[in-house]
Amino acid sequence: MREPTLREIDVKTFRRMLTPMIEVYIAAMDPPRSQLPGRQSIMQRHANHPGFRAFVVERRRALGSTVVGFIYGFHGAAGQWWHDVVASELYARSGREHSEHWLRDAYEVAELHVHPDYQGRGLGRKLLNVLCADRPESTVVLSTLDRRPETPAHRLYRSVGFADLLSNFEFPGGGPPYAVMGAPLPLVRVPLAESAKPQ
Repeated sequence: MREPTLREIDVKTFRRMLTPMIEVYIAAMDPPRSQLPGRQSIMQRHANHPGFRAFVVERRRALGSTVVGFIYGFHGAAGQWWHDVVASELYARSGREHSEHWLRDAYEVAELHVHPDYQGRGLGRKLLNVLCADRPESTVVLSTLDRRPETPAHRLYRSVGFADLLSNFEFPGGGPPYAVMGAPLPLVRVPLAESAKPQ
């Protein structure tokens, strides 16, 4: 069986591929179905943000291809919902200097998901590295489920230099607790022996 292939997609292709990407999101996260229309609407809006880039991992077949993983991000800025919520909480917990250090010039990884059938092959690490490569921003930030024991995603982020900025944080509107994480750019280069380990 061929190894999945990774490619960058433009905004038009991103919007066209929202349905298969949402299917990967469902398989990976098992969200309440009531949240899916809102999730798709949010992803549509994200494509308008500055610095938007997206990549997919696809399994190629004779009659086409199937999305098995994806990632996208953009330049975070005041006026964006996630940015403003996190900036406010960082300011409240740790002060203005800390908040500005991480969010003044940050790239936001909005979504990173790999279908469970394809997890453990290093695809998440590849997607994260390619999205963050050669970014002009000084930091990169994201949020991930805050669970104990830590999820494989949380361990992946730590392995390339991310640290928790907020833990046990509940976004407005309810839902499970999240960890907000940040790393300086460029990301830490993981030695080959380490990067070969499943993520």
